Amino acid sequence: MAAMATAAAAPAQVRKPIALIITEYRQNTHADVIGTRLLEGYEYQGRPHTPRVKVASMFTDQVPSNDMSRLMAAKQQVMIYNTVREALTVGGDQLGVEGVVIIGEHGRYPYNEKGQHMYPRYELCSQVVDVFKQSGRVVPVFCDKHLSYDWQRARQMYDWSRELNFPMMAGSSLPICWRKPALEIPFGAKIQYAVTAFYGGIEAYGFHSLEMMQVMVERRAGGETGVASVQAIENRGVWEWTDANPWAQPLLDAAVSRSLTRKEGALRDNVRNPAVFVITHKDGLQTATYMLDGHINDFNFAAAVEGQPTPQSTCFWLQPERFYGHFSNLVYFIEELIVTGRPVYPVERTLLTTGQIAAVMESLWRGKARVVETPYLNIAYTAPRRDPYQRGPEPKPEQPA
Repeated sequence: MAAMATAAAAPAQVRKPIALIITEYRQNTHADVIGTRLLEGYEYQGRPHTPRVKVASMFTDQVPSNDMSRLMAAKQQVMIYNTVREALTVGGDQLGVEGVVIIGEHGRYPYNEKGQHMYPRYELCSQVVDVFKQSGRVVPVFCDKHLSYDWQRARQMYDWSRELNFPMMAGSSLPICWRKPALEIPFGAKIQYAVTAFYGGIEAYGFHSLEMMQVMVERRAGGETGVASVQAIENRGVWEWTDANPWAQPLLDAAVSRSLTRKEGALRDNVRNPAVFVITHKDGLQTATYMLDGHINDFNFAAAVEGQPTPQSTCFWLQPERFYGHFSNLVYFIEELIVTGRPVYPVERTLLTTGQIAAVMESLWRGKARVVETPYLNIAYTAPRRDPYQRGPEPKPEQPA
């Protein structure tokens, strides 16, 4: 199929019209912490910021009893349409916006037999692509979190962006949030092993921890080469695997030492249902991602880097109070994608982590710590030379009215 041309960037003072394609919009959902910023503005780098884009239309797949979309749309004089197509054409016949933001997180959607939450990100993206094809024109697309619970669908979403030549960016706020202490792995460093430690659900928060891992290890010498295999281990097997791999415990200790929420007592006593995802990359790098519910409530990283006498480690810090300032960097970069037509960081990172979390869920579903071979994750890419994580001042929590 012939590639379609992306619309040229408008002058800086012109706010580009965008469509918000949302599964559910209520307080503190991703549609709120992302969409409300795009609608009303937000604090960025310590200053009030008016978005460089303007929400022209919305589509909401579900409308719960505590829905915010109707109130916000009326307040901002934005039309909510009944279909994705109508939102993209703003009620007309042709594509009528200059960017699309898909927020397919939250809402009442089923789980499959593997325990994967079947959010309709693929279905929403497919309808966006249909409008692109019919209009003969494309615009940048941002997709919140991982591309799909299903690897084949995720790959198709990525392939559409390449076939039709529309700029695409995806993922969450976690890779670009604050780091305590500030840590940027030197570009081209030789990483020997790496560990991340997280809490929360296997799929939803496990994806975040894999993103955290990927944003650090993709900077290694030779760049990212893809993933050869994934193994998910639970319960007592976690500690057996850790004890059998001498590099793992020192790096786990280093990562957990950065936690701002760790509990008193021994880690192995506090964590009743641990899990670890063992990822083997095609270039031989091996990493371990630990779920440590009961001991920590945050996201932490450590790596053995050649030439460094001690592990390089940090906490990926997320503001725990509303209005969750870590989303400001993400929203600013969504604007940047739409205004410039250039992703701030490669969508291949999200494609690769999407494939990893899908393989994790496959391994758990098969049971017995099954190793899942992943020859299809032959995704090679180069990280940005400057890691664009949040370095600005921390915002103050929103004060109750």
